[in-house]
Amino acid sequence: MATGRTHRPATRSRGIPEATVARLPLYLRALTALSERSVPTVSSEELAAAAGVNSAKLRKDFSYLGSYGTRGVGYDVEYLVYQISRELGLTQDWPVVIVGIGNLGAALANYGGFASRGFRVAALIDADPAMAGKPVAGIPVQHSDDLEKIIQDNGVSIGVIATPAGAAQAVCDRLVAAGVTSILNFAPTVLSVPEGVDVRKVDLSIELQILAFHEQRKAGEEAAASDGGAPTVAARSDSADQGPDGDMPAVMPA
Repeated sequence: MATGRTHRPATRSRGIPEATVARLPLYLRALTALSERSVPTVSSEELAAAAGVNSAKLRKDFSYLGSYGTRGVGYDVEYLVYQISRELGLTQDWPVVIVGIGNLGAALANYGGFASRGFRVAALIDADPAMAGKPVAGIPVQHSDDLEKIIQDNGVSIGVIATPAGAAQAVCDRLVAAGVTSILNFAPTVLSVPEGVDVRKVDLSIELQILAFHEQRKAGEEAAASDGGAPTVAARSDSADQGPDGDMPAVMPA
């Protein structure tokens, strides 16, 4: 089976915008649910609603894939599942290492969705000698001293960092030096990487802060409505609040 080190998805060379790439997994999730229900075709409106986007944006995204559907029929579900999976590089095996097997790292190791989506957890790595050899999700934890050898032996190009913030950059540097070119970072810190290395950051505290902002805004709107006055400035929601692609921009704490 092919590994991630020898095959790369073609999205960049084909000029697919990053905003479109970010929505492809949403479409794939919705399409997979339809496929599991044996639904043969789906309209752009139905699929857009299931993915949480508008239908015009969906049709534009699919045009980058060369998929336009059939008027009056819609899109072939199974073909779109294959097409998007291929575009995302999910029709091949991607070995992944998870570094940092605390509560979060262990939870990630136990997540059953990796294998069904084309990702194989090749190794679990931790700096604590007491963790070495302990099985997590049926996989024995290996010590971080062996990180480089583990990456080379398994042909790993995707690394997941679930360490404390203070250790994350050093782990990142070692991953990159060993040949990892894509990193999913769960540590609450910003990583510095060389050109050619992709980093996706997942910070649950930031997501909660964004939700807190929206809760505060809704409370302000309700208070203004009960007082019969105008909404506060924080309650404004217009195009100026949105990103270049019509999506809410990420809110980062100062």
